[in-house]
Amino acid sequence: MQQLISDLQAANIGEIRTNERLAPFTTWKIGGPADCLILPKSKEQAAAAIRFLYERGVPWTVIGRGSNLLISDKGIRGVVIKLGSALETLRFEGATVYAGGSYSFIKLSVLAAKEGLTGLEFASGIPGSVGGAVYMNAGAHGSDVSRILKQAEVILDTGELVTMQAEDLQYAYRHSILHTLPGIVTEAVFELQVGDRKEIAGAMAAYRDRRRRTQPGHLACAGSVFRNPAGGFAAKLIEEAGLKGKRVGGAEISTLHANFIVNTGDATAEDVLTLINEVQQIVQQQYGISLVPEVLVMGER
Repeated sequence: MQQLISDLQAANIGEIRTNERLAPFTTWKIGGPADCLILPKSKEQAAAAIRFLYERGVPWTVIGRGSNLLISDKGIRGVVIKLGSALETLRFEGATVYAGGSYSFIKLSVLAAKEGLTGLEFASGIPGSVGGAVYMNAGAHGSDVSRILKQAEVILDTGELVTMQAEDLQYAYRHSILHTLPGIVTEAVFELQVGDRKEIAGAMAAYRDRRRRTQPGHLACAGSVFRNPAGGFAAKLIEEAGLKGKRVGGAEISTLHANFIVNTGDATAEDVLTLINEVQQIVQQQYGISLVPEVLVMGER
């Protein structure tokens, strides 16, 4: 690993950090160290880094804004690539929006609304990056990324930079082909519609108000933990099973929203995983329904 780190430092692919704790890079504020963390300063450096690793057969992991992500207490072995400000780009061309992979999905929705563009209102409460939203087909309030995405620029695991059309991403509920085809989204192109600014602002205000009343935004969390089962809601099942407020160590099932697990201050990844497993077992026993986690779990167990 030391020789690899020395080679990476000489390759001009961005800042290189070793044994870097990853908890500060996640919204759950949980996670052990990465052996090696690369912070590329441009998409060209990111592509060069991946090419470098591909040619040497070195596996890598990418993180964006760290939402919807649980990193193990032992951390991630090998190389982690953290996308930063170099990919926080944004431009509007009429109703077409070009957003960098690191751009805040929430901020994008706010700025689109100010432009009088409709289609991104659902994103006003979804934390994380544009790249993460494209990867997960993020959605809320009856809409999702697949309805507005035109194309995405992606660095494949070979280091090749390609453009993928929306249909290439094979979207499904909280899923895209990027789950099995490793890559980094460097830019997304969204096709929105011109709308009424007052109506757009009103819808977003209503969504914000609902979130404030029903979601634990004041505590470290990662959004919804489980996917909604067909024809139902994970939160309803968890609440009806009497699990709201259940704690394991510093992790707690939110008393506001049962599909959120919050870090009350000193939660570990094992605390969260134990809660996830207990919820799955109890809901399966009581309702015969298998809840599937929506959060991504990374790292050594």
